[in-house]
Amino acid sequence: MKIITLLGSPRIKGNTAKILGKFEELAIAKGHKIDRINIVKYKLNGCLGCDKCKPVIDEPGCIQKDDMMLLFDRMIAADVIIYATPLYAWDFTAQMKTLIDRQYCLVKNYDTPAYKSFLKDKPVALLVTCGAAIENNADLIPVIFKRECNYTGSRVIGPYIAPCCTTPAAPGRWADETARKMADEILADI
Repeated sequence: MKIITLLGSPRIKGNTAKILGKFEELAIAKGHKIDRINIVKYKLNGCLGCDKCKPVIDEPGCIQKDDMMLLFDRMIAADVIIYATPLYAWDFTAQMKTLIDRQYCLVKNYDTPAYKSFLKDKPVALLVTCGAAIENNADLIPVIFKRECNYTGSRVIGPYIAPCCTTPAAPGRWADETARKMADEILADI
């Protein structure tokens, strides 16, 4: 299986990258192919809300000339998508939020019989790292993610939240546990 991992952290060697890397190693050991995208390395603009993508049915149809379509092509071609982000202000990083907002063009005719999504039925998972406990901190981000996945028609596995990650040199006991749990559940599901 081809698994795409989307690292939404501006620190490409931070806690989120470490845990995601451990998951990727476990997936590779089981014969899966990994396609890692470090979002910060791409030029991605925010959604314009222009709706010019909506009449275009057979492709995303976004009019912007940035790198987003390259990422979407890779996401559409993947068997599984892992979204990985540190928690910033109780939400996704700006980099990940930009990608999620732009997924608007991947859905056509929402809430009608002609509904179409380029991510329909695709297994997706969310990895979140945060510096404190989950409760009253990272407990809402899975709700937001699930709502986005309901819109895109993708199938959510997880979420996976690693609390108390304070420094990349020592992400805490949650790092290995989270990566192992992700591998066990995600790889068993595909």
